[in-house]
Amino acid sequence: MSKLVLNPGKERSLLRRHPWVFAGSVARLEGRARPGDTVEVVADDGRALGRAAWSPESQIRARMWSFAPDVSIDHAFFKRRVAESVARRATHPLLAGESGVRLIHGESDGLPGVIADRFGEVVVVQLTSAGAEKWRDAIVAGLVQATGCKAVYERSDSDVRKLEGLGPMTGCVYGELPQGALTIVENGVRMEVDVVAGHKTGFYLDQRDNRRLTGLLANGRSVLNCFCYTGGFSLQALAGGATSVLSIDSSGPALEVARRNVALNPHLDATRAEWMEADVFAALRALKTEGRTFDLIVLDPPKFAPSAAHADRAARAYKDINLFGFRLLNPGGILMTYSCSGGIGLELFQKIVAGAASDAGVDARILHRLSAAADHPIGLAVPEGEYLKGLAVQVG
Repeated sequence: MSKLVLNPGKERSLLRRHPWVFAGSVARLEGRARPGDTVEVVADDGRALGRAAWSPESQIRARMWSFAPDVSIDHAFFKRRVAESVARRATHPLLAGESGVRLIHGESDGLPGVIADRFGEVVVVQLTSAGAEKWRDAIVAGLVQATGCKAVYERSDSDVRKLEGLGPMTGCVYGELPQGALTIVENGVRMEVDVVAGHKTGFYLDQRDNRRLTGLLANGRSVLNCFCYTGGFSLQALAGGATSVLSIDSSGPALEVARRNVALNPHLDATRAEWMEADVFAALRALKTEGRTFDLIVLDPPKFAPSAAHADRAARAYKDINLFGFRLLNPGGILMTYSCSGGIGLELFQKIVAGAASDAGVDARILHRLSAAADHPIGLAVPEGEYLKGLAVQVG
């Protein structure tokens, strides 16, 4: 096995169990290793630090599989890690009865570059690193064994794979997808999931708990849902007793799915739902001009800042939409606002929202700090994993 020797002092992050080895930390590679191969990571004084996947094309040159230097990285290792990850979800009370669950959440589950979501009898896997790519067969076999699923569909089409020197990979890697639309039940509401062409793995499971909270807060309120995608927040608001729900998205096909989702739930009053295909920024300006106001507003935009380098531009975009959100709220109204940008930390996000409230001339208070659901854990040693942050803010 090849040895990856670190520069002096660069072992400190590994000793704190952070799993990434950056290019600037590498002194040399002793021996030959192909992308994804397992290498032994050692400090400059020869101390063994663990075993990692080698990725020569990436600025993250190695991702740790294990901090134990004597662990064998083989098929049994991955089947064991996958089984442990699946078992943790199976015993969590907040996930009981949910048919859509994230089974593997990358570094937080000890499997860097591996994402796996279960939608009923189908598991969708996304592999984003050279190491995960090399062990695809073992990971898939582990998922089948641990879940008993009927199909595993790969959605390794994220742009981040380019940083690893990898091209896109999609398609069924085990079994066959069921005929017809794939549906899940979340918080008592039925929804379609498109694992082939939908965003990410087909659905945003990370917002499950926040959608439940939206339903609880929506009772007797008029609701505006911006960047609604296939209507997850909208459906929960309708189920929770909203008097009306206006949902806006720039994607016509996503709105068509949202309409079908309402139809899948006969207990929801479709006459209370209004759908608008439009650019959200332009739509918010138009709503303000029209004098429309709402009691509950959800702002769940796409990633404005994929990295810290984009933070300044993203901050302006977050400021704009939150400013409009505050201006469209009725007294006593609640703004549920989110950022999924890794380049925008929670402290900065709160400052942006506070600045928007100040510019809107409203007094506001935080009711809830919001984050990803329990099946999206954050490793204590990997704070970068806390990508989703949100605030429920009440005005007046």
